Amino acid sequence: MCAIARDAGAFLLQERARFSRDDVEYKGTNDLVSYVDKETEKRLVEALSQLLPEAGFVTEEGTTGSGSDRAGLNWIIDPLDGTTNFIHGLPIFSVSIGLAEGNRPIAGVIFDPNRDECFFGREGAGAYCSRGTAAPERIRVSAATQLSDSLIATGFPYYRFEGMPNYLRILEDLMHQTHGLRRMGSAAIDLAYVACGRFEGFFEYNLHAWDIAAGTLLVREAGGIVTDFDGGDSFLYRGDIVAGCGAQSELLATIQKYWR
Repeated sequence: MCAIARDAGAFLLQERARFSRDDVEYKGTNDLVSYVDKETEKRLVEALSQLLPEAGFVTEEGTTGSGSDRAGLNWIIDPLDGTTNFIHGLPIFSVSIGLAEGNRPIAGVIFDPNRDECFFGREGAGAYCSRGTAAPERIRVSAATQLSDSLIATGFPYYRFEGMPNYLRILEDLMHQTHGLRRMGSAAIDLAYVACGRFEGFFEYNLHAWDIAAGTLLVREAGGIVTDFDGGDSFLYRGDIVAGCGAQSELLATIQKYWR
């Protein structure tokens, strides 16, 4: 999986060097896509089909006709998480490959080609990060237990704005309680950074399974906690998520003050 993600990342960097905004398409309001997303996904689907032929696919760009059975085994992939960053030349984007059995992610890889960092993990086996040619290192979530010691990542909705007023109230509260808020533009990278302790928490709503399947596996294998906004376990296909270390419960409580 890591090798497949690295190959896809190399293609992203190759195309980034010659990419033109004339190649951008719109799937919806502020929802951008390009030939790079689609071609990368085709490459991932082809390689992953050979790796595990019995698995179905849940993909962002819908390049595979094999479909999926949500109760079964599925590859859940985002070929370019951070498309808007990529289009604008901001070097924060990633390849995300998750493998899930039903609603439970069981393996995941997130590759950041710009930093040459590959985060990977498997259920029950821990989470790791390899940088360049260096040997992989075990990663763990931050030891912080309070929001007052935390740096929190989030994302800003680009459609379904009806939740924005409450979301802004959450942000305002967290600005007073934490070391700060960050918006990277790639949920996969946000979750990888929670897993390795760079962020103490991450929350967002209006996400898709391909944004978070790999990252949620990494956070849990790194000793973290992942829930939906209700504190339950339905985050993968419901789309709202709160992930973090020991401060996750306090982060969740802050969100619930305004979201319910």
